[in-house]
Amino acid sequence: MFPVASPSIIHPHAGDDQLTATWIGHSTVLLQIGGLNVLTDPVFSQRAFFVQWLGQRRIMEPGVAIDALPPIDVVLISHNHYDHLDRNAVRHIAHRQPALKWVVPLGLGERIRRWGARDVTELDWWERVSIGPLNVTATPARHFSARGVFDRNRTLWCGFAIEALGARAFFGGDTAYHPDFGVVGARCGPFDLVMIPIGAYEPRWMMQLVHANPDDAVQIYRDLIDTRGDAPAPLMLCIHWGTFRLTAEAMDEPPRRTAARWLELGLPEDRLWIARFGETRSVNGSAAPSQYVLKA
Repeated sequence: MFPVASPSIIHPHAGDDQLTATWIGHSTVLLQIGGLNVLTDPVFSQRAFFVQWLGQRRIMEPGVAIDALPPIDVVLISHNHYDHLDRNAVRHIAHRQPALKWVVPLGLGERIRRWGARDVTELDWWERVSIGPLNVTATPARHFSARGVFDRNRTLWCGFAIEALGARAFFGGDTAYHPDFGVVGARCGPFDLVMIPIGAYEPRWMMQLVHANPDDAVQIYRDLIDTRGDAPAPLMLCIHWGTFRLTAEAMDEPPRRTAARWLELGLPEDRLWIARFGETRSVNGSAAPSQYVLKA
């Protein structure tokens, strides 16, 4: 349904001075930063549900197969919803690489330890952990958590600000718009790369408190860069779209609406990245504008 690309992942690790991102699908991104491989919200199963014979089925296959990943040093998990926390993926990765580091929001550690994760750090909003050259800060998000009927909001949800050897990235996780994104930019920026969710937002009366729509996503970007001073504008990678049919909007609406709003506000075309599945981009290199911007 959507364009795919051949990944350009550097094996086993990129250089210390490189920052690359590969969009695997939905909110799963492989970052190569500070000589480390960081994986966000790894979801590789066919369905975002507690069983694999029911629930939301993938529209698009992962842009990188789980067994084709390079050695992972750090996994970041934003919250416990099935389209962000995949039990099968956690078990598989933990079994293959038992020494890797897991960073999760408060309350989520016990669950993933049961699935095989060993070295787990739980963070509250604004708490920080250092892993070698990598510094990870949990940032506020407007969302909720639940795996079943009786555990709503028993664990936290968050985004992450990531810094290593001077390179900075922001992973929005799953969030609605809220007024603290400017604070995130001021405290943790300026960023080179921001990964912001753009999909799963209709009907608005139900989703506006948990999911950003394209207009919100562009405003989140503007808030994050508001205090950057003379620093270059970061690249925005659009996430949380095109993989699972979760809500009422058309599957191709989020990128089209995001690109239209981006152009309407006169933001630099080459700073919006609506990736093909599996596409890798060097964040500190030059790149052509996104195809969706050019066609908006």
